[in-house]
Order: sequence, then C-alpha cells, then structure tokens
Amino acid sequence: MTIQESKVELIEEFEMFDDWMDRYNYIIEMGKDIEPLADDLKIKKYLISGCQSQLWLIAELVDGKILFKADSDAIITKGIAQLLLRVVNNRTPQEIIDEDFSFIDMIGLKEHLSPTRSNGLTSMIKQIKLYALVFKAKAQQQL
Repeated sequence: MTIQESKVELIEEFEMFDDWMDRYNYIIEMGKDIEPLADDLKIKKYLISGCQSQLWLIAELVDGKILFKADSDAIITKGIAQLLLRVVNNRTPQEIIDEDFSFIDMIGLKEHLSPTRSNGLTSMIKQIKLYALVFKAKAQQQL
C-alpha cells in the first residue's frame, strides 16, 4: 500500500463516524494495537518533548525503509501515535520527508485535541521527520 493509499484509508475510516466521541474511541482502539516497548527502551533519548503524557518514539532503518515503534503511558496518545505510524511506518526516508501530514487536518484531529495534545502531535511529527532526515543523510554519506 502506498503512503497516499494509507492516508485515504484513514480518512475514509474517520468519515464513518458522525461525532468526535466515536472518533476518540476509535483512536483509543487504535492505541491498543501498539506493541508495548520494553522498559529498557523507555528512556529519555526516545522521549518526545512537548507531549502532555510520556511518549517514546524509536526508529531504525531496515533495507532502506524506516521502521518505527512507539509507546505511551496514555491510551489516547498511543492511538494518535498508531494513527501516524500507519502512514509513515515502513517508508523510505524521502517518502517521509515529502509527506505533509495534511490528512491530520482532513480528519479534523488537530482541531479536536487539547492544546497540549496538539503540541505533542506536532512534536511527534517533527521527530518522525527528523529521523527521516538523519537516515537519509547517513545513507548519502555511505555512497
């Protein structure tokens, strides 16, 4: 599935719900799909600053694609992380760098989050992009 197809699929899933309480519940359900990180990975190095709750984001480059893992101490934050990772996981660094994350606005997520959760979402997107930039730079150095 392409990155565009993943975004369209998410938008369509959210369009099935008439009100935001149902959408929040769906996000919470998505959070249950995240595999918990081992405690030894829940360290400051992987912690996303700016989040209302604790959120850890780890990335590794495997065969030219970035694999992300995330975990949080809050179920709604886990769900938001899972939503983002469904789009960016297993993509090339360039695909992630080029992504504008406009699907977040299309599903109305940002406008329905508290300011602190919205800041956390923005911080997570920045960290995802930063991982992509670093992996791309490392790959270019190896050429």
